Amino acid sequence: MFSSLLASSIAFSVASVAIIIAGSKLARQADKLADQTGLGEAIFGVVLLAGVTSLPDFAATLSAALAARPDLAMSNVMGSMAVNLAFLGVADIAYRKANLEHAAASPINLMLAGLLIVLLTLPLLAVFTPTINQWGIHPVTPLIIIAYLFGLHLVHRTRANPMWFPRQTHQTVSDEPDTAHHGSSTTAWLGFIAMAVLTGLAGWVLMEAAKAIADQTDLSDTLVGGLLTALATSTPELVTTIAAIRIGALTLAVSNIFGTNCFNMLVVAAADAGYVQGSIYHDMAPVQMTWGLVSILMTAILLLGLVRRQTYGIGRIGFESALILGVYAVALGVVVMTQ
Repeated sequence: MFSSLLASSIAFSVASVAIIIAGSKLARQADKLADQTGLGEAIFGVVLLAGVTSLPDFAATLSAALAARPDLAMSNVMGSMAVNLAFLGVADIAYRKANLEHAAASPINLMLAGLLIVLLTLPLLAVFTPTINQWGIHPVTPLIIIAYLFGLHLVHRTRANPMWFPRQTHQTVSDEPDTAHHGSSTTAWLGFIAMAVLTGLAGWVLMEAAKAIADQTDLSDTLVGGLLTALATSTPELVTTIAAIRIGALTLAVSNIFGTNCFNMLVVAAADAGYVQGSIYHDMAPVQMTWGLVSILMTAILLLGLVRRQTYGIGRIGFESALILGVYAVALGVVVMTQ
């Protein structure tokens, strides 16, 4: 699609900026719609906002899978999940009133963290199973979809009839509808959909440019996917999370990250379905699963933080945020050095 390195770099930059602009608008629209629809920040963040912010990952990963580039596809989606979790550490730094995991305490966020760990183990198990490719997909692929849908059911049941309640403190920001939102729901939906389309198109352009950059330089698909495209396609999560914090929608901020990563497991399933050469889990380089293992570790650390609910840490940063940022930095350094 792009014949020169300069054209590829320009397209990559423009697509990244488009994703940033769209992401900055999505949080406000999502917060309005969460109140107007009555779904609440947590459910809206898990189902709709997470799906929209995952569109760049979906478009980029599927594009690479269809082009028979399993390393580029899987390093992008797996690397995106790790960087999304690191963004929660960045968001904690941005929220100065208290530890973010303390202020955004919610049984739904606990449920999402557990669900994400379950979903992340499935492609790891597929790597160590015999090469089975029934009807063009690995048996683990439909299992990922079933587990995701069942997980959404559990999340809905948790919201409707919670059996665990966080202890309310002065720093806790509850997910309460804002009755001051009087704008038109039609306008909000149109704006939300327009930004969703923009992020999806930008994600596709981004991966096309990334493939050209990988071809025209000595950078490997693993490095391009796990570093460049993973960071770029994850920009909506960072932008929407920071924007949600600035407007006080803390539950939306946290549930967006966990929900996006859970939705990204559907992207993994789509990559296997789009990769017609066989099972993508067996044709990709084993290093891709490094990001999966790192994401499990980071999610478990965040889950500890959500349960512990430390009010203040060193520099008002929770212990879990410092740990996940350190884990991500070490993992990124290892991947870069091994390529």
